[in-house]
Amino acid sequence: MNDASQMRCGFVAVLGAPNGGKSTLINELVGAKVSIVTHKVQTTRIRIMGIATKDESQIVFIDTPGIFEPRRRLDRAMVDAAWRGASDADRIMLVVDAKRGMDRDTARIVEGLKESKRTAALVLNKIDLVKREDLLALAAEFNAAEIFDETFMISALKGDGVADILSRLAGLLPEGPWMFPEDQLSDLPQRLMAAEVTREYLFLQTHQEVPYSTTVETESWEEFKDGSVKIEQTIYVQRDSQKAIILGKKGARVREIGAAARQDLTDMFGRKVHLFIHVKVRDKWIDDRSRYSAWGLNFNA
Repeated sequence: MNDASQMRCGFVAVLGAPNGGKSTLINELVGAKVSIVTHKVQTTRIRIMGIATKDESQIVFIDTPGIFEPRRRLDRAMVDAAWRGASDADRIMLVVDAKRGMDRDTARIVEGLKESKRTAALVLNKIDLVKREDLLALAAEFNAAEIFDETFMISALKGDGVADILSRLAGLLPEGPWMFPEDQLSDLPQRLMAAEVTREYLFLQTHQEVPYSTTVETESWEEFKDGSVKIEQTIYVQRDSQKAIILGKKGARVREIGAAARQDLTDMFGRKVHLFIHVKVRDKWIDDRSRYSAWGLNFNA
């Protein structure tokens, strides 16, 4: 590492409508899985920092929940977290699903940026699914808002164009020392990351309203001399019918969720993981103030 006078460090907030590819992009930028990804909207509930380095620059990406029209307390807290992430950042990137274009949620974000008088980089994602002439027309439509100072066209899933974003941002951040150790990739504690990974596979295995009515908590974490770790988690649901769905026939579904999460965590932590999952009904978990504090969300948003 060079001396501090040549170093740069700053925060880049990644905004976008739900399921636009923000988390996939951040994982690609960081070079490791730091945020869970599913095909379902509103997977990301909390602000997660992914930390990337490029030459003498440390870039701290803030993966924010997707911004949409909130209908319940948790929705309002998630949207609030996204806008707070933007207000604290040195730079903002708006990630747009190029196939969806300027939908209602994305238009709301553009208006919010205009009202706050913030400029942003426009990132058109999933360009492999859109014709070139349609991409150029979409870029022109967004740039007519006069808040975007540059435009990137990428496929986060394939990695196309991602290196250009990293190189560009590295030279734009404020000069100053790095805020995190060189080998740190995220600010998320391991206990919370473990819960997020299990929630990812819970989202992938369940449908309709079930995943949105659940939360996962890491209840205990026990280290062993051989380097392995025993993790006990609870999936909280709001109704008995949801518990039955998650358990599956003779517990088959929750075992499948646990097996997938266990393998992912073993790969992430680089050691053997013993994962035990319980399912409990707690109908008011979504209004539990302590959970919002643990997630870094504003209960009164």
